[in-house]
Amino acid sequence: MSPHRFAFVGTGSRAISFLEPLVTTYRDANELVALCDSSPTRMAYYNGLLAGDLGYHAVPAYPADQFDALLRETRPQTVFVCSKDSTHHDYIIRSLRAGCDVITEKPMTIDAAKCRAILEAQRETGRRVRVAFNYRWAPFRTKVKELVAAGTIGRIRSVNLEYLLDTNHGADYFRRWHSSAAESGTLLVHKSTHHFDLVNWWLDAIPAQVFAYGDLVFYGKVNAEARGDARLTRYPRYTGEPAAANDPFRLDLDESEVFRRLYRAAEAESGYLRDRNVFREGIDIPDQMSLNVRYRTGELLTYSLVCYSPREGMRVCLNGDRGRIEYHEFIGTHMNRGVRPKDFKLDEKPGAAADGEWIRVFPHFQPDYLVPLPPAAGAHGGADAILCRHFFSGNAAPDAWQRTAGHEQGAASILVGIAGVESMRTNQPVNLSDLAPLRPDAFRLSELA
Repeated sequence: MSPHRFAFVGTGSRAISFLEPLVTTYRDANELVALCDSSPTRMAYYNGLLAGDLGYHAVPAYPADQFDALLRETRPQTVFVCSKDSTHHDYIIRSLRAGCDVITEKPMTIDAAKCRAILEAQRETGRRVRVAFNYRWAPFRTKVKELVAAGTIGRIRSVNLEYLLDTNHGADYFRRWHSSAAESGTLLVHKSTHHFDLVNWWLDAIPAQVFAYGDLVFYGKVNAEARGDARLTRYPRYTGEPAAANDPFRLDLDESEVFRRLYRAAEAESGYLRDRNVFREGIDIPDQMSLNVRYRTGELLTYSLVCYSPREGMRVCLNGDRGRIEYHEFIGTHMNRGVRPKDFKLDEKPGAAADGEWIRVFPHFQPDYLVPLPPAAGAHGGADAILCRHFFSGNAAPDAWQRTAGHEQGAASILVGIAGVESMRTNQPVNLSDLAPLRPDAFRLSELA
């Protein structure tokens, strides 16, 4: 059987998590035929890895404005999209219309119009779109799905999910393009899509209506000055700035070979600064958000995201008519450093309490108990390795927990965040059906592709 032909769009810090397994562990079943990016420097860095440490070979590198030529000349069967969120829809749609399948990093896209365009292109072409929701694939999160599916606490009626992004990982979004709503859709779309998808999948339910609040209360120049931290606002970026030497939010691109070669070296051609001051003017996304979701099947989700916490992790409570499940996940802090999977490690930061993950069941009228958890290691709680095996092994067995997410399930996740952004703007509840035509006849997530 001929190898499956992949092209990668986007050669920033996330792509290496997928590209390395493709050309090493799963190279017998696959072939990498091309890279595409707006930065020749970043593509050259990846080609150096391919021809060097990864023991593969350099592949054709196409500038972003030559993507159609890439599709014609290298004939990929699947395009893997890891570019900036606001560009996902464009690459997905052009790939589908060229006869390719697509795997896209989350979120599938950032607003309702782009979501509708993807759904329409998929209907027109019949090609397959998958979304890389790695949260589903972590063993301890799959254990929650197993407990819910087994009816351990009866029918789930409501879920509370609190997610904390800390001043290491959370702050990093405010240095980057993510801090522009036009590029990321806000963190309700870029980050929270993980959490909304997780609840959708746990409940096997389709979200119907959202009401949300959100504000920028910590990052940005005005907030720093109001707290008495004006000294932290006086430089536009951190690298090469002596005054930032003792700034706890400092990121020095020159201290990391990967950051220096991927981003610092590409600044002249791209104009992209990876290390902007988190207390600058111009940030237009909220850093704390709270919303309520009602599902088509009646369940309620109460959700909050805080992006300036001293610790990172999440607490989830699932309330059923036979009891309650509490899920606790605080495994330390990290930020995406563009490192290879073998080099992933949690960061050592003061206050980054890592007291692990646990699941406790509280049945009605019975003693509560801890649930034994499967072992997990590596990036994203071990999820990345499992997800890559599913994407690239070529003979992956059917997944008992239905962790594969297609275009409709991808839409079901992002539309919660998109509706939340609209609700913040209008101070009104928003129906997802008013944003995109998400199978009005369906009630269970498993009914969606």
